Amino acid sequence: TAIIGRYKLSVQSTASGSSSPTSLGTFVLLFNPWSSGDDVFMPNKAECEEYVLEEFGIIFAGNKNHISSFGWNFGQFQEDILNICLSMLDRSLNYRQDPDTDVSHRNDPKYLGRVLSAMVNANDDQGVLLGNWSGNYEGGKSPSSWTGSVEILQSWKKSGFKPVKYGQCWVFAAVLTTVLRCLGIPTRAITNFSSAHDADGNLRVDEFYDASGNHLDRAADSIWNFHVWNESWFSRSDLGPSYSGWQVLDATPQEESEGIYQCGPASRHAIKEGEVDLDYDCPFVFAEVNADCMYWNYDPATRKKTLIFSQSTEIGQFISTKAVGRDDRVDVTNDYKYEEGSKKERDIFKKARKKLGLEDKFDPTAPTQEEIDQKPDISGKFKVAGPFEVGKDLSLTLVLENLQSDAKTVHVNMTAWSTVYTRRPVHEIWKDSITVTLSPKEEKQFPIKISYTEYQRQLTTDKMIQVTALCHVEGGIQVLVQRDITLDNPAIDIQVLGEAKVNKEVDVEVIFTNPIEAEVMDCVLHIQGNDLLRGILEIAAPQLKAGEKSTTKFKLTPFETGPKHLLVNFSCDKFPDIKTFKVVNV
Repeated sequence: TAIIGRYKLSVQSTASGSSSPTSLGTFVLLFNPWSSGDDVFMPNKAECEEYVLEEFGIIFAGNKNHISSFGWNFGQFQEDILNICLSMLDRSLNYRQDPDTDVSHRNDPKYLGRVLSAMVNANDDQGVLLGNWSGNYEGGKSPSSWTGSVEILQSWKKSGFKPVKYGQCWVFAAVLTTVLRCLGIPTRAITNFSSAHDADGNLRVDEFYDASGNHLDRAADSIWNFHVWNESWFSRSDLGPSYSGWQVLDATPQEESEGIYQCGPASRHAIKEGEVDLDYDCPFVFAEVNADCMYWNYDPATRKKTLIFSQSTEIGQFISTKAVGRDDRVDVTNDYKYEEGSKKERDIFKKARKKLGLEDKFDPTAPTQEEIDQKPDISGKFKVAGPFEVGKDLSLTLVLENLQSDAKTVHVNMTAWSTVYTRRPVHEIWKDSITVTLSPKEEKQFPIKISYTEYQRQLTTDKMIQVTALCHVEGGIQVLVQRDITLDNPAIDIQVLGEAKVNKEVDVEVIFTNPIEAEVMDCVLHIQGNDLLRGILEIAAPQLKAGEKSTTKFKLTPFETGPKHLLVNFSCDKFPDIKTFKVVNV
């Protein structure tokens, strides 16, 4: 139960009377998940190894239709990281306002988790990372270019603790993982697909589309393709034993909590049971995995909005984290909620609404029951064949089906926009409109092709495109069909040429083939790997003509035995941030 941090150690001999004590130096006290009396005690030793000692992680991204992943170097035991983590505590608002009280709470993991969730973002307190979701990352590094926390934390210190540019959710979560593991608190990164950002606390997310099918960026609410937060393991003496275990912390600055951008710890058990009145920030986290979605048609001229449809099973899918001791994905959705569509899940949702006082309050912005119950005359979906790759044309099919026994005429307005991963539209790529007549119960297919030349310049570093078809049915209600597409980068390959041994040089080559019909320039490799090389190796690679292959060689001298992860990030003017990793057995 002692306070963690740096202690002075001195010795005084009683024999020599009142001579002053001799300093023996300092030591740092950390939380201890192996000790059964500790608040962070974790009985499973394999989990302690993964969630405290493991310096490599995998973060899941993409979207619910297409989950991708990339490696990350947490590096919590690398040079100077512990000092930086301790100085983070001394730079927090709480410490600045009242150092004595702050330090006296440093034996409490829920207190430190909350303070550090605020310190990892730069809002309020000149913390570690400045968030940027604009799609324009001038003046800093694009969030998708980072491959580890060490460089970020060291840059923060080196600059005199000026916020590092730029972060997005997985970067905030990865840095918080590093800091908490470094202090001995078991922590992991969690990815939630179709994650709700409910800005107004009504457990409902509203999205607006104009008559042409453009997704309007006018609501404070949003549905992110994915969002990454943290879970840390500790007991909740403030709530009771059933709420102990995994706690949700989120360092991404989304909404203020008690006046500053911090989030959690919210007990995962409380979220599953709809106990949204418990500390801390349970309503926000509950909404991230449970909110209902409302899709509206909005006319800017008249400011009139019409409900297109509502969805209660869309939010919070494929909640993912890295497996213990393996580089695989584990699905933890059932730890956050009961099965979608089940009576229990709806009962919990009602219970949460009731606790938040939403059941009895009239909400003028909510749709009427009549609007919610209306049934469309047609159904629609986008069909895709196989994964999409940057550099290739995109082919998909709009499928429309008449559900009625009389013919229907449908005017369809289609758009495609590049987006950031929060689904905020950035550039229009393509639009088209068609009018179709569907015979009774007829299904028709309309192929859509968007060429690489159309989308190449508009793509964000997230490589995401939202395709929308807004169908105006004559004499019926509108139907919205949409699909979020994440494009894959071409592959790069790493080969270790020979056996990796401690203190012996070994050659490594990175192979990349240019898959497009154009030259790629400004090629550069960034390579890192704890115990394989010190710092980050940067190598310029040759420019490549269409279809040309490059092989870049470099040498490693490993300095520790065991399985080590080598992370490679290859960038060029047409493909930013192609990432891969390889396990090197030293």
